[in-house]
Amino acid sequence: RPGARVALVLSGCGVYDGTELHEASAVLVHLSRGGAKVQIFAPDIPQMHVVDHTKGQPSESETRNVLTESARIARGKITDLARLSAADHDAAIFPGGFGAAKNLSTFAADGKDCKVHGDVERVLKEFHAAGKPIGLCCIAPVLAAKVLRGVEVTVGHEQEEGGRWPYAGTAEAIKALGAKHCVKGVTEAHVDQKNKVVTTPAFMCETELHHIHDGIGAMVKKVLELCRK
Repeated sequence: RPGARVALVLSGCGVYDGTELHEASAVLVHLSRGGAKVQIFAPDIPQMHVVDHTKGQPSESETRNVLTESARIARGKITDLARLSAADHDAAIFPGGFGAAKNLSTFAADGKDCKVHGDVERVLKEFHAAGKPIGLCCIAPVLAAKVLRGVEVTVGHEQEEGGRWPYAGTAEAIKALGAKHCVKGVTEAHVDQKNKVVTTPAFMCETELHHIHDGIGAMVKKVLELCRK
């Protein structure tokens, strides 16, 4: 049977103001290994702000476009998110990075009171309504938590554990959004069978890169398995 058609939704390029590069790359590697056909999308909107990644500080004078920046990861092959239809794909995957919380939503600024970008909300609801799987990692599960009521997701552990889980507080925000948080290790993925939503902690954990790569592999594998059901 032909490979699954997967839509990959990016949010810029760079952990602090866009897509986390290593997460996007790991998703692409695991999808390639799983025989999937991938099409990459991003919204054609300005970034919330631009962060100088050498300093970890916002660069006041600069503006960048989410689609243009995401095209760097896509090696130029990218489509405006407005044109993404669930009818054309078997699954959708959202890597993390602060872009998910700054450009695809206002979670970074507004927490549980956040708004989700219109096309992101539409895409999540379309895939969900069609019974098609959605994969998310790192901070991106907040998008599903906000849009799909009562969904089960993981962002890892719920305590910082001496800095191993520096963003552990996100679990409380997930609960405040009305979703169920499930504790998982970095190499694991959580599958919400009812909603067909698959999540993994990725860089929510302070750990070696190969563990993050493996956790994303678990998520991608489960998404592709759900495509066949």
